[in-house]
This record gives sequence, C-alpha cells and structure tokens, in this order.
Amino acid sequence: MSATIFVLNGPNLNMLGKREPGIYGADTLADVEAKCQAYAGGIGLGVDFRQSNHEGDLVSWLHEANDKAIGVALNAGAYTHTSYALHDAIRAISIPVVELHLSNVHAREHFRHKSMIAPAAKGVICGFGTDSYILALQALKSLTQ
Repeated sequence: MSATIFVLNGPNLNMLGKREPGIYGADTLADVEAKCQAYAGGIGLGVDFRQSNHEGDLVSWLHEANDKAIGVALNAGAYTHTSYALHDAIRAISIPVVELHLSNVHAREHFRHKSMIAPAAKGVICGFGTDSYILALQALKSLTQ
C-alpha cells in the first residue's frame, strides 16, 4: 500500500468550473481530483481527496490526516485569510502541510494577500491553476522521502 496524502479543499471549491472561470479555470473539482489521483499514482502515492464548505470539517480532517497520511495539500479557499482554527490545527499535527491556491492570491484583492495558515504551513504554492495541486504533491513527496 502506498503512502497517502490528504488533499483538502475548502469553501466554494465545489463550484470549480462554474465559479469565475477566468480566475479559477474551467476544470471541475472532479477533474482536479482525477488529475491528482493519476499523478500521485505515478509517483507511488495515494490520495485521499476531500472538500467541505465547513471550517470544522477541515480542522477534523487535518487531525485525522496526522494518523493516516504522510502530508496534507490544503486549498483552504477563503478560510486561508480568516481561520485561526486552521492555523492552530496545522500547528497541532506533526506531518507537513502545503498551502495551495489556483490563482496568484498576491495579484488579487488586498484581503487575499494575508494568509493566516501560511505561518504554520511548510510552504505555499499559488498561481499555477490546477498544476498548483501537482506542485503540492511533488513538494510533499520530496518532504517525506
């Protein structure tokens, strides 16, 4: 059995492909999951891919990942900029977490420039569309070898 990476997605990511495709692209979340599964399988990783619009689910999944995964790729959506709870959950676990975003948050609205979770994460990837997920998987593979 291969090592597992949790890929966690926050609010509104279930609307990918419909929500502002000029910013987020035309791929759906199912497309992103298929891309992650295919890539991860090719580098000897398993992926547990999840999405929730509820902050508490993300906190609970981070806790669960600590026991079941070697790392977490986290696209926390708007919770990135507001959630001390996610920051604390990341600090409470011992596996690496990579924050990721489809868009370049630093080229967008001012409120998106500050991440509450980045100080707790191992690193941040943004601006590469769905390839941000692949880059996060690559980073986690490298961090956990």
